[in-house]
Amino acid sequence: MKIFQREQRSLFGEILDWMLTPLLLLWPVSLGLTWLVAQSIAGKPFDRALEYNVQALSQLIVVPMNNRAQFNLPQPAREILRADDSDQVYYQVLGGRGEFLSGERDFPLPAEEEKTIDGVVQLRDDEFHGMGVRVAYMWVRLDVGGTQTALVQVAETREKRSVLAAEIIKGVMLPQFVILPLAVLLVWLALARGIKPLNLLEERIRARSPDDMSPLDEKAVPIEVAPLVSSVNDLLERLADSIATQKRFLADAAHQLKTPLAGLRMQAELAQREGTSTDDLKRSLQQIGRASIHATHTVNQLLALARAENSGVSMSTQTCDLARLTMEVVRDSVPRALDKRVDLGYDGAEPGSPDVLLDGNPTLLQELVRNLVDNALNYTPTSAERPGVVTVRVLTAAIGKVLLLQVEDNGPGIPEAERELVFQPFYRTLGSEADGSGLGLPIVLEIANQHGAHITLEEAQPGAKLPGLRVNVHFTAVSGS
Repeated sequence: MKIFQREQRSLFGEILDWMLTPLLLLWPVSLGLTWLVAQSIAGKPFDRALEYNVQALSQLIVVPMNNRAQFNLPQPAREILRADDSDQVYYQVLGGRGEFLSGERDFPLPAEEEKTIDGVVQLRDDEFHGMGVRVAYMWVRLDVGGTQTALVQVAETREKRSVLAAEIIKGVMLPQFVILPLAVLLVWLALARGIKPLNLLEERIRARSPDDMSPLDEKAVPIEVAPLVSSVNDLLERLADSIATQKRFLADAAHQLKTPLAGLRMQAELAQREGTSTDDLKRSLQQIGRASIHATHTVNQLLALARAENSGVSMSTQTCDLARLTMEVVRDSVPRALDKRVDLGYDGAEPGSPDVLLDGNPTLLQELVRNLVDNALNYTPTSAERPGVVTVRVLTAAIGKVLLLQVEDNGPGIPEAERELVFQPFYRTLGSEADGSGLGLPIVLEIANQHGAHITLEEAQPGAKLPGLRVNVHFTAVSGS
């Protein structure tokens, strides 16, 4: 099956794209706006010339005694009006009754809905003989207090305007063809200089030795990169703690395994001596058997602790019956309890009840219960006067979703000052002669944390010579009672 992997992007290229793309997109917009502004600027002087011509022509309209408007344009003035090398100039004069007086007879009239303003020159864009023209026109009052108005219009084509607008565009835009590549180059150089601290940070990290867990200098990087460096420093600190814990764990594990292995070697050497009696040989073999059992138990607990620590993120969960799991562990531990002459029993909720269900990993939960039971069996002394008793309970709360696992013994207990220390790997209570590795409670704590449970230790019989120990593991049930 083909796996599609997202293409890795360069931070330099990403920032450069976001900076240059708007610049390149805005450049055509700038061209369009410049063209519009150039058209407006280029048209103003020619519009003023048209307005002047309209006013000059309006003064040539006369009204004689018969009240019929007349228009006389001298030939020199007519030649001046037509004298334009680039554009065609047209004019039209209509009398007070709309009669044609002079100029172009078929020249278009202003729109009928347009408001008539006497004596004011107005401008519009129009077409004449298929060409676009700019028209200046004015209504001229012929009689005082009367209603007759003459119309004077002067128009010219747009060639000069287009040429001037093009010249303005060239003057404005040609420098931009030089400025734009220069701006791209400056952006490139500025960005390369801006991310240089990241390159220096990368070089410092690559130059560090593998065992150097000292924090990076947050003041030597830009403010925006400081949170990343702070996160890396936090990771380095946690990694240093993890490595230190692993080193201490390996040293303690080697120390714990060294004792039974040394005993195995010593007993094997004793058994190999010449003249060893049959009884001495049996005793050596018994010692070898006990040492191998102890070493195997220690290795199994080390593997269990490693499995519990590594299953946190990927731990598969399901609905588990805590009472059923606990009873299975107690049943499996009965032979060992009989060998140690300890009364092991279960007391509490029955399997199958909805109150004893929780979300968890059944294998890890059984490992938790098994280590608690093994720990209680290891530290519960037995005698004719005081038999050892270990009781395992699964209790449900009357209100809420609390599910309680209890393992209680009548042994020497744990002093209150040491109750936090016993959860450290390989730590054993001072003065204890029990056969243990010091890994049971650390395994229990790790599995409890992964299931959102918390553990408390207390005396089973406060004030007694042997107060015993009660371990309480508080879980959250799937549904309350």
